[in-house]
Amino acid sequence: MEIDIVQQQFREKFGDAPSRVYASPGRVNLIGEHTDYNGSFVFPGAIDKGMVAVIRANGTKKVRAWSVDLQDHAGFTMDETDLPAASWARYIFGVCREIIKRGGSPGGFDTAFAGDVPLGAGMSSSAALESTYAYALNDMFSLGIDRMELARIGQSTEHNYVGVKCGIMDQFISLFGKKGNLIRLDTRNMEYKYFPFHPQGYRLVLLDTVVKHELASSAYNKRRESCERVARLVRDSGYPHVEFLRDVTMDMLLEVKDRTTKEDFMRAKYVVEETERVLVVSDALERDDYETVGRMMYLTHYGMRDLYEVSCEELDFLNDVAKACGVTGSRVMGGGFGGCTINLVKDHLYEGFLARAKEQFARKFGHQPKVYDVVIDDGARRIS
Repeated sequence: MEIDIVQQQFREKFGDAPSRVYASPGRVNLIGEHTDYNGSFVFPGAIDKGMVAVIRANGTKKVRAWSVDLQDHAGFTMDETDLPAASWARYIFGVCREIIKRGGSPGGFDTAFAGDVPLGAGMSSSAALESTYAYALNDMFSLGIDRMELARIGQSTEHNYVGVKCGIMDQFISLFGKKGNLIRLDTRNMEYKYFPFHPQGYRLVLLDTVVKHELASSAYNKRRESCERVARLVRDSGYPHVEFLRDVTMDMLLEVKDRTTKEDFMRAKYVVEETERVLVVSDALERDDYETVGRMMYLTHYGMRDLYEVSCEELDFLNDVAKACGVTGSRVMGGGFGGCTINLVKDHLYEGFLARAKEQFARKFGHQPKVYDVVIDDGARRIS
């Protein structure tokens, strides 16, 4: 990302006085999709694409923000009633409000920001934006908030100011990412473990369909409600310890199958199976067994396609091409309905796979998928 461009536009908008630069990454998720809001495991890694913000305290109670990518300006106070009209500005406003709700007192500031996380590709540009400002305000104003609470601030911003009832994974990895490592996070108790990720002889690559079907938040929230209904039903059926679907076994789920809708049962079955897959992958990574990792990735794709129903024709097509090319693992990544597949590819198959995927996808859909090689990088930080 061109930090110089952000700094230049900041100076043009707000003057030459000293400022600070902060950055937070987007993320990939190796496995564990739609599990975070079910109290289960996820397996993300921070990447070398994200958001950069130049920021300076302005001595007022007002925020003046400039989006370099959108060439758009927003100004607002931190009062609850001063919600900005621009949707992008609500992420910054929400972070300010959530800090204030926790007793913090951020001052006003001027800022310009830009990102190189591809929008709509499932790499969580929104969490990168939230994490950048949560980390920056905490650092600039010496608020003393720990990283875990900063992640919750980003999540609460999504819930309360964007309208997406997301889990904690995206904000967590944006703040806790570590170069060369994936993290297995238990979203129920927030315990986490770093796993070195250096797959010798393999490459991790994203293929972006460059389509985003209407998810959106409504379909996402609907699936979450399905999961919560099934968890409540199991809990009320003699399993008082059940808080999330993560606590439900397949036997317990089958006990209530006749008392739930087909749709809710399918959603729950996917989550129960995905929880087990994450644990299988954990063990496989300890052994550098990337063939097992890849097998689990394919099973996740089929579950998201057939049970959770968040895939789409373009994603399924790329998954089929990967399978036909002998790619070790491939699946839809992120919320679904478009975006990327994440692929674990043997080095000697890499060029042939990409060439075939581009050619066949373009022939069917009229445009080539975009290709993003994945480098696992560090989390939120001050750059200068």
